Amino acid sequence: MARRSQDTQKTRGTQEAQEVWDPARIPDQRGRTVVVTGATAGVGYFAAEQLAGAGARVVLAGRSPERLRTAEAAIRTQVPDAALDRVVVDLASKASAAEAAAALMELDRIDGLLLNGGSMAMKASEVTVDGLPMQLGTHVVANVALTAGVLPALVRTGERGGAPARIVHTSTGFVDLLRRPVTDVHGTSRIGVVAYSRAKALTEVFGFELDRRLRAADAPVRSLVVRPGIGVDARTPHRPGIRDHTVPVRRNPYTPWAQGKDAAAWPAVRALTDPGVRGGELYAPANGRRGVPVRIEPREVAPPELVGELWLRLEELAEVTVPVPDPARSGPAHPDPVHRD
Repeated sequence: MARRSQDTQKTRGTQEAQEVWDPARIPDQRGRTVVVTGATAGVGYFAAEQLAGAGARVVLAGRSPERLRTAEAAIRTQVPDAALDRVVVDLASKASAAEAAAALMELDRIDGLLLNGGSMAMKASEVTVDGLPMQLGTHVVANVALTAGVLPALVRTGERGGAPARIVHTSTGFVDLLRRPVTDVHGTSRIGVVAYSRAKALTEVFGFELDRRLRAADAPVRSLVVRPGIGVDARTPHRPGIRDHTVPVRRNPYTPWAQGKDAAAWPAVRALTDPGVRGGELYAPANGRRGVPVRIEPREVAPPELVGELWLRLEELAEVTVPVPDPARSGPAHPDPVHRD
C-alpha cells in the first residue's frame, strides 16, 4: 500500500464521486448468502435489511438471541419475504467465535461475510472473556477467528463459478488521525477512541494482507475494507426495537454533519454487491462523513516489513491459522483452519 496524505485521499475520493452506484438500486442478490455480524443494531442491522431487500439470504449474527429475533422481525416489517437465518456469536469470546464459525460452515454457501461487529465500550479496563483488551478482542481477534473458520466455505462458494466470494472488514476514518504507525498488536491506549482506532488500524492491516495472500494463492475470494463515515441515531430511520422509543438515543456532536446509520451501511453494501469492486480496495464516503461511498486510496498504517509479523501475532491471539498461504513463505496452505492448542 502506497503512503498517501489525507488530502490526496480526499482528492481521489472526490474525483471518483461520479462513480455510478445507487443505494436505491442494489444489484439483484437472489441466490447469494451473506453473513452479517453486529446485525442487531446500527450499521450492521441496516446492511442486513438492505441486503435482504435486494434478495440475498442474510444470516444475522449477534450475541443476544432475543435481539437477533427483534432484528429479524424488524427486517420483515420492511422486507416481508426476506430470507433470514440467525447465529449466535459473542465476539468477546474466542470459544463462541469458534462455535459460530462451525455453525456457519454448515451453510450450503457463503457468498459474503461482513465483519461489522465489535464492542463500543470505551473504558480501558474492559476486557474480553479471554482477558484481551475489549477493542482488540472484539474488533480484531474475533474477526480473525471467524475468517479462519469460514474461509473454506467462502472458497467453496467461489469455486462454483461466477463472482468470487467477498469478505468485508469494517474500519473507521479515525484511523487516519493516528499519529504513529501500528507496530505491535498489543499496543493500545487508555483513551477509548485511540484504542478503538488502533484496533481498526489492525483491521485494515489484516484485511488488505488477506486479499494479497488470497490473490497470490489464486483463491476465488476477495477481501475489502470499508469505512462507514459518521452515522448517528438522530438521523436514523425508525425500526421497531432497533430505533424507536424503547431504544436510548446516543447524543453525538457530529449530528449536523452526519448521516443516518442506514446510509452509513452503504459502503459495506456496495463492497458486498457492486460487480465493479475489486479485492484490496477501500470504500468510504468521499468527504469521510456522509454520502454515497466511493473508492479511496488506503493509507499505510503499518510498516510493510512488519505486516507478516503482525499477521502471525493476530493468529496467535485468535489461536487459529488462517487457511491461506503467505507467498513469502514456503510450504503448502492448510486445507482447513488449524486451531492451536
